[in-house]
Amino acid sequence: MNTEIINSDSVESTQDLAERLMRSLSPGSVLALHGDLGSGKTCFVTGIARALDITDAITSPTFTLVNEYNDGTLPLCHMDLYRIQDPDELFSLGLDDYLEGPGITILEWAERAGDLLPEATIHIHFQVLETPTDRRITIECPNGLTLPNNSQESE
Repeated sequence: MNTEIINSDSVESTQDLAERLMRSLSPGSVLALHGDLGSGKTCFVTGIARALDITDAITSPTFTLVNEYNDGTLPLCHMDLYRIQDPDELFSLGLDDYLEGPGITILEWAERAGDLLPEATIHIHFQVLETPTDRRITIECPNGLTLPNNSQESE
């Protein structure tokens, strides 16, 4: 597994990281986002959407559970599993269809999906540091994917 650790000191830095990662993704990629409320997950999704030339405003689908964006270079499915109590609930959302779809699928609170995610899922962990804008972002790529223009820190 390839692991990269990046420190971000701003919203722009987090979104730039997402754009860089997007250059390494392909249709069908799945990103599992982990982190506390306010740790930068939706901000990261905004960077992915920007890299896909999506013009719609990106919002967390906490109450709708799924937001689909189809106006970019690839479709983007943004899921928020915060309100999911049991992984079996994901079948009623059509999780399989999204995971096998032609675009990029991003799941916030992905740990609630249990073992339903594909083996090639890229896991991204967000941790708030000392100041309100500082984040440590850890990207775990099971297939050896690396970020273009390597990050500031690597492990």
